[in-house]
Amino acid sequence: MTYPSHRTPKALTGTRILSLSLNLPGPAALMRCRDMGASCVKLEPPAGDPMGTYCAPAFERLHLGVRRVEADLKSAAGQTRLHRELARADILLTSFRPSALHKLGLSWKTLHPLYPALTQIAIVGAPGARAEEPGHDLTYLAENDLVAGMDLPPSLYADMGGSLLVCEAALQAVAQRQRQLIKGVAPAAIKGRYVEIALCDAARYLALPRAWGLTQAGADVGGGHAGYRIYACKDGRVAVAALEPHFAAALCLAAGIPLPATATSVVALMRSASTHEALDQWFLGKSCQQLDRLASNHDIPLHTLKNCSGT
Repeated sequence: MTYPSHRTPKALTGTRILSLSLNLPGPAALMRCRDMGASCVKLEPPAGDPMGTYCAPAFERLHLGVRRVEADLKSAAGQTRLHRELARADILLTSFRPSALHKLGLSWKTLHPLYPALTQIAIVGAPGARAEEPGHDLTYLAENDLVAGMDLPPSLYADMGGSLLVCEAALQAVAQRQRQLIKGVAPAAIKGRYVEIALCDAARYLALPRAWGLTQAGADVGGGHAGYRIYACKDGRVAVAALEPHFAAALCLAAGIPLPATATSVVALMRSASTHEALDQWFLGKSCQQLDRLASNHDIPLHTLKNCSGT
């Protein structure tokens, strides 16, 4: 799977971002900001970013176009390098706990008087008073009811969702700067701001459909609607998303299920146990190739997942 960076608007062209953030959320945000045209520099400790040991290809993709510089922030030389970069930056991205920021001289109270125009985006695990608590993507997903059974989630949703919130904050910082300039504020008098991005909040936002009941078992997008399910087929699986009445009707017609007269009745039909059973049997008799053809011919939203083993 490739990331379509060529389709990303260059809304951050001319913006200079300095990142001290390690692991996934910060580098993922930096990747997207770089794709939006930002000039990105990352200071890494002598031991490197732990993310580089998890998956080297992913690490390389995350840092394409990013100038990476080694700097020990606990040393005088590292601090000198840090402040040289800070003097040129529009946005600082961090991912330390508040106590660590304080020890490194990177708290907002310390930085803002030195660099008034700088915006600091601080990634933390949990918001406010909980920012000192240890945690990772998995714990934030579990806290928000996004971990099912004993299986690990298929992606790092809190980290990636948090990275998008960071990008949103960067865009807001640029917009704020533009508003100040439009109001006649001199460039030298531009004021930055401090923004805290909590990964737990990102997970909570992603979990809202579940919290609202949309994806709970038995809800229309939780398996209760026969047109919005995953079915076994002859040589794999098929993800079906025929939720709207016209899509559901097209699916029923293809499967030979008699249709009622009204759209309201179609919805009731798709919630019935008999329709679930009929589609279970129908899909089992179709191959992925047949279903792909049917989807194209009958305008049915589905995606087939063929068994790699062919069984």
